[in-house]
Amino acid sequence: MFFPFLFYFSLMNLVLKSILVCPKCSFKKEETMPINSCQYFYKCDSCKYILKPKIGDCCVFCSFGSVKCPPIQKGNCC
Repeated sequence: MFFPFLFYFSLMNLVLKSILVCPKCSFKKEETMPINSCQYFYKCDSCKYILKPKIGDCCVFCSFGSVKCPPIQKGNCC
């Protein structure tokens, strides 16, 4: 059985904005994270470097962001 209020309540506690920092040129940009998935690749707007997660991290937000991705915030794996 689906309870919409529980889904809404779980979203209220998530931080959906994260500042990604490029490891190559240090360019910073605030991005909105996907709610139910992880983002494996990200292209830097400044130097065009393709960011990939560090070993042991599930996504670029967990490796290079100011906030971990929503699945990790919820205590899940990606």
